[in-house]
Amino acid sequence: MRIRAREGGAPLSTTVMPPKSRGQMLRDSLLPTVELLGQRHASEVRDGLIADYLELDWLEWNGGTLRLTVTGSNICISCGLDVNDQHR
Repeated sequence: MRIRAREGGAPLSTTVMPPKSRGQMLRDSLLPTVELLGQRHASEVRDGLIADYLELDWLEWNGGTLRLTVTGSNICISCGLDVNDQHR
């Protein structure tokens, strides 16, 4: 926790949050990525995410399209995200 002074001299306490881990960022971005892919907007997915998801086995190629794997679906569920069969 950092303490800094207000203009009047009284201390103001601020909490410094640690940056998100790469894993947490990938989990947070998974469902929005699947939604973009389902809408045929792969060009709007941030660079490197699809490759990361393929490497982690969260997405897989299926007949020329990408879809969630069982692992990817489980990641969404464990994060409290509703996948609504978007990968089917």
